Amino acid sequence: MEFVISFDMRAPSFGAPREQLYRSALDMAEWADDLGFNVVSTGEHHAADDGYLPSPLPMISAIAARTQRVKLRPNVLLAPLYEPVKLAEDLSVIQILSGGRLQVVIGAGYRPYEFQMFGTRREDRKERYLEVFEVLRNAWTGEEFEYKGRKVKITPQPETPPPLLLGGAHPAVARRAAHIADGFFPPGGENWDVYREERLKLGKVDPGEKFHALGPIYTHVTDDVEAAWAKVLPHAVHCVESYSDWTIEAYGRAAGPFADGVDPQMLRTSGAYQVLPPEQAIEMINTMDDCSTFILFPLLGGIDPDFGWEGLRKFEREVWPHVRHRAGDMFIPDVDN
Repeated sequence: MEFVISFDMRAPSFGAPREQLYRSALDMAEWADDLGFNVVSTGEHHAADDGYLPSPLPMISAIAARTQRVKLRPNVLLAPLYEPVKLAEDLSVIQILSGGRLQVVIGAGYRPYEFQMFGTRREDRKERYLEVFEVLRNAWTGEEFEYKGRKVKITPQPETPPPLLLGGAHPAVARRAAHIADGFFPPGGENWDVYREERLKLGKVDPGEKFHALGPIYTHVTDDVEAAWAKVLPHAVHCVESYSDWTIEAYGRAAGPFADGVDPQMLRTSGAYQVLPPEQAIEMINTMDDCSTFILFPLLGGIDPDFGWEGLRKFEREVWPHVRHRAGDMFIPDVDN
């Protein structure tokens, strides 16, 4: 089972000050590392009204400097928006800086505004991330290679190249991951069977029957559930409404479980967001199978870091001692012998 602490650095106007959120995220990542969590995860979006993290690599670098053991997983890195050669250099330095703890989940992106902002076309996103994969593979051979008629050599070289996972949910993406990636990272485990079948057809290592399904997006541990919900709901609603707006921008209609609008009570009962007393949190975690991921998202939607710390400390004192034996490094790159 995998334990993850995640940050997207949203800072809406009704939330905590942005500088406080960033300082707190580094402290919380260090806390998770000391506690024995497996992964620190970050997102990436651009031009968001609430300042959603646009620069995961500097953020991951700062977290690397504050931690010792925890894996560092930008999830997802919007590869079509990057210049591949510079990306290879930056990832190499982070992998060296972190002592080999980087895991890169590459995604295609979907928001039209982001693509035009970087002078690219959304229609070209598949070709662009395939190009990124090719450049990164060549970059970490240590040899000079040619890219668009230019000679390129990436130095310094990390001792071990970071694994490259392909994120996405479509069957075509699952099949593509079997060909080009070190692993497939579907957000809800979608089409894992397609990915596995394609790898086996290619004669590659069996990745196993199950992908580690994600648990709730957000869990806060408290003795006063009703008071905590009153604080959490405005921030959860903000996040859900934002994603809904982005799907309208991308596809012309809202998508997802709250496409018809966000009813706070429905959101509360959806299971995606959990506010639980310690004993129920323990029960929930212990009912998750070994191929599951438990997520803490302590700064959800720019929520007050002091409130986030209350939940983390409660988790540390009254939940973690009962579930820490479940923590195992779930991600194993599908490296072929």
